[in-house]
Amino acid sequence: MKRFALMGASGFVAERHMKAIQDTGNELVAAMDPTDSVGIIDSYFPASAFFVEFERFDRYIAKQLSAGTGIDYLSICSPNYLHDAHIRFGLRSAAHVICEKPLVLNPWNATALAELELSYSYHVNCILQLRLHGQAKILKEKISSRSSTGKVQDVELTYITARGHWYYASWKGNEAKSGGIATNIGIHFFDLLLWLYGDVIENEVNVYTHDRAAGVLRLERANVRWFLSINAETLPDELKLTKQRVYRSLTLGHEVFDFSQGFEDLHTRSYERIIAGNGFRISDALPAIELVHQIRHAVLSPISKDSHALARLPLSKHPFEHE
Repeated sequence: MKRFALMGASGFVAERHMKAIQDTGNELVAAMDPTDSVGIIDSYFPASAFFVEFERFDRYIAKQLSAGTGIDYLSICSPNYLHDAHIRFGLRSAAHVICEKPLVLNPWNATALAELELSYSYHVNCILQLRLHGQAKILKEKISSRSSTGKVQDVELTYITARGHWYYASWKGNEAKSGGIATNIGIHFFDLLLWLYGDVIENEVNVYTHDRAAGVLRLERANVRWFLSINAETLPDELKLTKQRVYRSLTLGHEVFDFSQGFEDLHTRSYERIIAGNGFRISDALPAIELVHQIRHAVLSPISKDSHALARLPLSKHPFEHE
């Protein structure tokens, strides 16, 4: 049984990590979050120590280490801008690290962590769960088998996950802390596309605002037009009528990536791989980090015939613009 600690216990993704720790037969010994709305811990590890102050959490972990028990893994579900510091804390605490996406916000942070990792006997692992989806594995095999033909596939990605005004008041609405739309909600999809179709040849960004982004990617084996949004007004009309707030569509040539199922246990499968020594490492996460950083700082290109159709939608004002 491995001993885990977790940072960011009140976030929505934290439960997936708690479940993965439980599903793999391990123990959560300590958790930390400045917010104390963490009753979900009772469903998994009611005996876990809990802290709202990092200093006390740090002291607890240090005492455990001095006593010869320590922790084997630190799971990080904290806000994006804190990942770098929390990864460093995990390594200093003599633990392997498991970090949610994005691993860090900037490529140079990832490079520095890779250098630091060499100083320790512990590894940094990133959750890239879409690579473990059964449908994605099948597509990977198909694409690899026909790569010798040199054919470039047309791909379209649409991901809309509507968020209320709370989003802009939270760290997620602050680009310096979240990395913006492409980083916060898009990095898993960009990682999947890079994994399937190879390196970036050209990166064109047509729209980049507080609530949406759109562009055209030319990869080694695919031309991708993509659209990401957190604005409910960009949802298809039929979803607006049913009050659904999430729309996902990924078309890969004539293949449709099926989002309807297969996501339930991906964090557990990620943990199984990590504990077995086969986790995704910093080098695996870096290409997508580089891409979203480029998107965040790109000079916008005019919308063209190759752009995503939804890139032409009227832009909206920031909800707090007049406050």
